[in-house]
Amino acid sequence: MQQNRVGEQKLYRLLGRFSLILFVGFTALNAEQSFKNFKDYKKSQIQSFQTYKDERDTAFSNYLKQEWQAYNALAPVSLYETPKPVEIDSTKPQEMEPVGPKIVIAIKEDEKREEPIVSSTERKDISFDFYGSTLGFNIPSGIKNANFSPATQAGIANFFNSAASSEYETLLLEIEKISKSMNLNDWGVYLLVTKLSDKATTNQDNSKLLSWFLFNKMGYAVKIGLADNHTVLMHHSQKIIYSTPNYSFENKKYYVVSNYAKGNLGKVYSYKQEYQGATKALDLSLETLPNFKEKRESKSLTFSQFGIIYNIPITYNKNLIDFMATYPQADYETFFNAPLDSKTYADLATELKKHIDGKKASEAINFVLNFVQKSFKYEQDNRQFGREKVMFAQETLYFDKSDCEDRAVLFAYLVKELFDINVLGVKYKDHMATALYIPLDGDKITAGSRNFVIADPTYIDATIGMSMPKYRSLQPQSYIVVKNNKS
Repeated sequence: MQQNRVGEQKLYRLLGRFSLILFVGFTALNAEQSFKNFKDYKKSQIQSFQTYKDERDTAFSNYLKQEWQAYNALAPVSLYETPKPVEIDSTKPQEMEPVGPKIVIAIKEDEKREEPIVSSTERKDISFDFYGSTLGFNIPSGIKNANFSPATQAGIANFFNSAASSEYETLLLEIEKISKSMNLNDWGVYLLVTKLSDKATTNQDNSKLLSWFLFNKMGYAVKIGLADNHTVLMHHSQKIIYSTPNYSFENKKYYVVSNYAKGNLGKVYSYKQEYQGATKALDLSLETLPNFKEKRESKSLTFSQFGIIYNIPITYNKNLIDFMATYPQADYETFFNAPLDSKTYADLATELKKHIDGKKASEAINFVLNFVQKSFKYEQDNRQFGREKVMFAQETLYFDKSDCEDRAVLFAYLVKELFDINVLGVKYKDHMATALYIPLDGDKITAGSRNFVIADPTYIDATIGMSMPKYRSLQPQSYIVVKNNKS
């Protein structure tokens, strides 16, 4: 009996091992089959995407080879019909009647921000400085080999075919990663792609073609054209970009941004159809500032009022100033609704607080108005920059000279932030002022159903409610709505 039990146990153990072997073998076969199925599935998905990508690019390549049409340039639109005054008015200083509640300025804590990502330049094909950060990129061989040859429509198709056959996806991901890290708006992305293209290619025609290719792949509505055997890059914008050559395609405006303030280009040969999926318009709004590395510099703003000299020290990020200097002429809403750098604002608010806390609202607001009127010299843009240039509030603080619209932008921002009141930009044919929604007497304008009292940051020593005499009886051409803190 004992032998039988031992034998049975051995038999069971053998059967168990055999079953385990069968189970393991079966599981392995299933796993292998599953893995093979997954690999086949993944391969099919990649092939499917590749087929879609290739079909889209092949269709567009074929379209580029069709006969192009001639498009005539539309006249660039100017911001002002009449040049702004060479000299500005001043009036006799007078005390502001104290009206309203006592002011206590609350200063927000300086925003904590992460340092922007700096891409490694080790073993990278190209590297360059981008507003304080060193960026490096690898350029796919298909893009390296892409060339505008011959210098005709066929050369553009050849460039596209070579770039489209490359492994460009990694490059696009790197651009997206850096753009997010630096909080770049569309203009920042434009500058990044332009700098990358200039570094990656051998000449300006190839650079514009590479930018065109990358912007299309990123979903932006851009077109390429030909003028005098050279390429012309055009960006669609729903809003006017002033002083910039532009063309109309199916009632959509495309702007040659690289030719801002440089005159017209004349006739361009191009195509109607957009690249599939590339429909995004270039948006120049700057509602949040880019996250550039700090390059902190300082200055002091000085002005006098009733014999007292005031000194207002501030700091600023020079990388941000350099970025703003590149801006084309966007609409006024862009400039009136862009913020100050948080550190610059904290500096300014802290100093102003020393002089206005405890004053009545009318006196406090008027002190800020006098600060903007008298801390800068007046100068026309054409004399200072050689072209019309609206400055962001950040730039107005940086430059020693400014004109009416620059001061209006700065004053509007300070009034909104310091006092939380509604403000408008008020545009005349050759001048810009502001108007405040506050219950004070003086010169007024009506916007909608509300009355706003004039505050002119260029009329030296004027108090709230005083217009320059020549504009007192004139109807403004337009108003610029400044978004309040609750918008």
